Amino acid sequence: MRITICVAVALGVVASLLHAQSIHQLSFASQANRIELAVANMGEVPMTSISVVATNIPPWLEFSAHQATITNLPARGELPALFSFNVDKSAPVGTSHTLTFLIKSSSGEIWSKEIAVSVSAPMTFELFQNYPNPFNPSTTISYQLPEPARVSLSIFNLLGQLVDRPVESDQNAGYHEVSWNAGRLSSGLYLCELETKTPAAKTHIARKTMLLLK
Repeated sequence: MRITICVAVALGVVASLLHAQSIHQLSFASQANRIELAVANMGEVPMTSISVVATNIPPWLEFSAHQATITNLPARGELPALFSFNVDKSAPVGTSHTLTFLIKSSSGEIWSKEIAVSVSAPMTFELFQNYPNPFNPSTTISYQLPEPARVSLSIFNLLGQLVDRPVESDQNAGYHEVSWNAGRLSSGLYLCELETKTPAAKTHIARKTMLLLK
């Protein structure tokens, strides 16, 4: 995904070329996203050593670098400052977050530009393989939901008997994980079953086998 925002920079003045703040949608757990800030010198004097610094970055946005430098920006000219980043799967879905970019001149003047972003829900329902596997005695079970749902996560032995239900609750769309401790159980194969039911009564069921070795 590519987000393009224009920022006009002049000596002592900053004017955004966008008149309204838009919320830019980021794909869930996406890689190699890019923000491009077009920095324009509206004055008649060239500007040198302009730094653009990304701030207010949440932990679920992984920027490859927090600063970009424009070495020489000619008068009445425009050059881009590029930032690449990944969206971690732990990102909250549907929540707006505002990034702030500080544009600093070599003479110490500072301008700023805010960009609002929001992460879209995952496209599919999925139960991931637990890790570690084999495990002793704890393991992590993770899954993703494309929409809010009633979630039931159940553990069965090979006889089909329910041995535990670590999750039974309403959950939001996005990535979820739970740590499960099988310390009271004996070694062997177990079946992890994830069942979800949306408000529209749409049901999904997925299963994974897990190996407990003591």
